[in-house]
Amino acid sequence: MSEPFSADDLKGLDPVHEEEGEVSVGIWTRRLVLFLRVMAALSMIKGLYHWSRVCGIGVEPNEYFEAHSIAWQVATVFFAVIDLVAAVGLWLAAAWGAVIWLTAVASMLAVEIFFPQVYGRGFITVIVEGGLLGLYLWLAMKSAQEQPE
Repeated sequence: MSEPFSADDLKGLDPVHEEEGEVSVGIWTRRLVLFLRVMAALSMIKGLYHWSRVCGIGVEPNEYFEAHSIAWQVATVFFAVIDLVAAVGLWLAAAWGAVIWLTAVASMLAVEIFFPQVYGRGFITVIVEGGLLGLYLWLAMKSAQEQPE
């Protein structure tokens, strides 16, 4: 049985370089990924906060999950799940992570603005979430502009 390769077969091969074939990443793309990672950490904290409310961790006896309205319970469970899913996707910088995060932000804005009976009308939440949404859109546009066509 013959050998699969001989020394003559390997003479013309060049060494493999790690940097070959890589597309350079621009500064705005790096900033966008950093923003996504920070939003992943914040989404993780938000999701864990909502789960603590569901599980009754750190709440007063009259503030247990069952003591709240059905609308509050549904919204809390929704955000407990969607924020953690968004955190994973954002940390991985996956396209679906940003979509889930945008859904969570838009949902929180809708709940705060149109359904104040759920969490109360939190103007600070609206300003912060709206500002983060605007910052994301601005970074995404700047990142898209530096990509080669």
